[in-house]
Amino acid sequence: MSPGPRHATDGTAARPAARLRFGYGTNGLADLRLDDALALLADLGYDGAGLTLDHMHLDPLAPDLAARTRRVAHRLDALGLGVTVETGARYVLDPRRKHGPSLLDPDPDDRARRAGLLTRAVQVAADLGAHAVHCFSGTVPADTDEETAWKRLTEALGPVLDAATTAGVQLAVEPEPGHLLATLADFHRLRGALGDPALLGLTLDIGHCQCLEPLPPADCVRAAAPWLRHVQIEDMRRGVHEHLPFGSGEIDFPPVLAALADTGYQGLTVVELPRHSHAGPHFAEHSLSFLRDASQAAVSRPTAPGTPAPPSTASVPTAPSIPAPPPTGPPHGEPSATPEGSSTP
Repeated sequence: MSPGPRHATDGTAARPAARLRFGYGTNGLADLRLDDALALLADLGYDGAGLTLDHMHLDPLAPDLAARTRRVAHRLDALGLGVTVETGARYVLDPRRKHGPSLLDPDPDDRARRAGLLTRAVQVAADLGAHAVHCFSGTVPADTDEETAWKRLTEALGPVLDAATTAGVQLAVEPEPGHLLATLADFHRLRGALGDPALLGLTLDIGHCQCLEPLPPADCVRAAAPWLRHVQIEDMRRGVHEHLPFGSGEIDFPPVLAALADTGYQGLTVVELPRHSHAGPHFAEHSLSFLRDASQAAVSRPTAPGTPAPPSTASVPTAPSIPAPPPTGPPHGEPSATPEGSSTP
């Protein structure tokens, strides 16, 4: 028999324990070989990885992709890791233009190249047994009006959704600050324009919620719950799109994790620190420690029976912040915290 509700000393019911599954993005371990990165995450106790398809990690454009994907699938299985496929590699399609080409480019052939990469990612995800494929809209090109950009986006996603439907893989679109699709409201606009396809879901980045959504992050989680297919997580400050280690920003994480657990979300919650690869193993270790502490704090926060979880507030995290990495610092004088700007880091 399962135990009944636990109670705090004041007689209110404590939040029941919930099991979230934590992952770490391989774009934050770019200085490691993929095999080594996956072994590190398994050794640390992560449940999975957010695998960014890039030239250093399962290059989606190199020869023998199917065979290489099978080998990674066996590796993930041997390590007991789940996976979500992410498509935010900076220069995988164009070595000179960050995140180019996009689904919004004026040239239809360029849009088709991005759609082709996403279609390939869907097949990789199917072969890996991944929970979802993450993607984003891109920024609106110069001299392109918003209505034209939305038309391009919906048309370019058509073949990608067809591939996802054939493969039975969830497509998880991420609202990204500075992009055409930047907010939860924009996601719903896309969903409506496409006729609410069954396999079109949402990637929710908790930091982005803090950055620009009108609701607090925990309330964003609750609002997004029916469409939630993938979660990225890091610290952030209001109005500044800069992915920060936990404890360096403004987010109160226990309410966020409580909200995620309350929704019944079963996918990975993936730490997204792509600009901290110079100390990736350090941040991977301390991020998991932080999230476990914040999860325990979420469980311990009492609520009166039958009442919703308390709303999130933008405050200093209750869990201890992550200590600074070893003093080796970023390579070649690279700044340790560079603003992310208006596109996916």
